[in-house]
Amino acid sequence: MVYANRFHRIIIIENMDIPLNFAKYIQWSGIATLVFLVLTIIAFLVGWGIRFRLVGVTSFMAVLTVGIFGLGLGLFTRTEIPGAVRFSLVYDNGANQAVISLPNTVTAEQVEATLKQAASDLFSSGRAGAGGNNQFIISARTLVHPQPGLSAPLYLGQIKKSFSGPGDNTPELQLFPESFAKLSQ
Repeated sequence: MVYANRFHRIIIIENMDIPLNFAKYIQWSGIATLVFLVLTIIAFLVGWGIRFRLVGVTSFMAVLTVGIFGLGLGLFTRTEIPGAVRFSLVYDNGANQAVISLPNTVTAEQVEATLKQAASDLFSSGRAGAGGNNQFIISARTLVHPQPGLSAPLYLGQIKKSFSGPGDNTPELQLFPESFAKLSQ
């Protein structure tokens, strides 16, 4: 699908399966790097005028190969928690607090799984230095409508994950049963 106007052209790719076989990309990029390296050496031995340009192309190909290799290492670290529903990130201070929004049709089991999924997706060790305490807190909320034209947030639960290191890796999960009672009404 392509959206275009007079000045900009925006291409949106929806539901397109792009093959992510990084081993093959690394292999072909490495081969191209070696070919340019050999060509560069030949250019210096023969004295071609483009020898310094070939140094730049070879260097670029080496950087590209290392970049693809690095991308292949860190791309697939996402874990998927069974039973989790889709959530929206409503608030994130970038340090130790975040709030996610859930549909108002969720069950307690789905909230628990979704909070674990959010903790897995949003947690990083880079958040540790910016917050005031040693825990990353994610709260889950939904919107209820007590009157027509009035919306109110209803907090369903929260999860606290410690920054202290790999030894303390079990998050503390807390659900609010009184909120689920209000949600079912």
